[in-house]
Amino acid sequence: MPQEFLYQPLGGNDMPRFGGIATMMRLPNVESARELDACFVGVPFDLGTSNRTGARFGPRQIRSESVLLRPYNMATRAAPFDSLRVADIGDVATNPYNLLDSIARIEAAFDEIIASGCRPISLGGDHTIALPILRAMHKKYGKVGLIHVDAHADVNDTMFGEKIAHGTPFRRAVEEGLIDGNRTVQIGLRGTGYAAEDFDWCRQQGFRVVQVEECWGKSLAPLMEEVRALIGDGPVYLSFDIDGIDPAYAPGTGTPEIGGLTVPQALEIIRGAWGLDIVGADLVEVAPPYDPLGTTALLAANLAFEMLCVLPGVVRRD
Repeated sequence: MPQEFLYQPLGGNDMPRFGGIATMMRLPNVESARELDACFVGVPFDLGTSNRTGARFGPRQIRSESVLLRPYNMATRAAPFDSLRVADIGDVATNPYNLLDSIARIEAAFDEIIASGCRPISLGGDHTIALPILRAMHKKYGKVGLIHVDAHADVNDTMFGEKIAHGTPFRRAVEEGLIDGNRTVQIGLRGTGYAAEDFDWCRQQGFRVVQVEECWGKSLAPLMEEVRALIGDGPVYLSFDIDGIDPAYAPGTGTPEIGGLTVPQALEIIRGAWGLDIVGADLVEVAPPYDPLGTTALLAANLAFEMLCVLPGVVRRD
């Protein structure tokens, strides 16, 4: 694409990083995903949260912390803004009084984004948002593969009798035929549960379940070689719950679990998805009220940028 048609993040020499309007990476804010190759979109929603609320504030804080990001990835040499047209399209207008209406609104918003051919990187919001996004993905791509990073499997049948909540999206996704169980990997699962079925149900659906104990003290680059072989050439969705990372690094979340992934391991997972047909991604469960220093949101902003850097079509500069 000609350089003049590509958006660029606002540089620190053009506007101080503490100034200007807070968009993701200080990109232009546009009204629609039409004519974009990729977009950042906020989903300020936490009506599905079971413990500590506050993820509705995640998109705004992630954008605020993203002012430190620059357009070139020094580690991977990815230069996404040199080859993709990327912008921040703002937030989905969720209904703070009605969970089911919010789910419908999110699905409708992503129908429009995905139909335009744009690949969304969503800033949550709690993990409930993955269900309406996957519903929208299915209309264009059919069943997709899934790379799911999380402390929790999120495959409960119900939560307090409810079928839709932040602990149920991937059970619903299997039931509705939205994801391919044989092309699904869950990484970082841990903590206490109610029964062995909490993780075993996933394995029964064909998921590759990587409990966090398999990750301790090692590089995850070899694991991601296995993941790439398992996922293959088909479309894949990347869903990253910030509580997959240990709360020592990411305390600002609603359901923290000890013994989690490290930040370098999180980077290895996302960078290890390079070459896959990633059709969209989300970064969820950032709850700023529980991290007044902004560390969790800063981490989330960096991970969202790393997701952009592994989308199809991104060039790498030598």
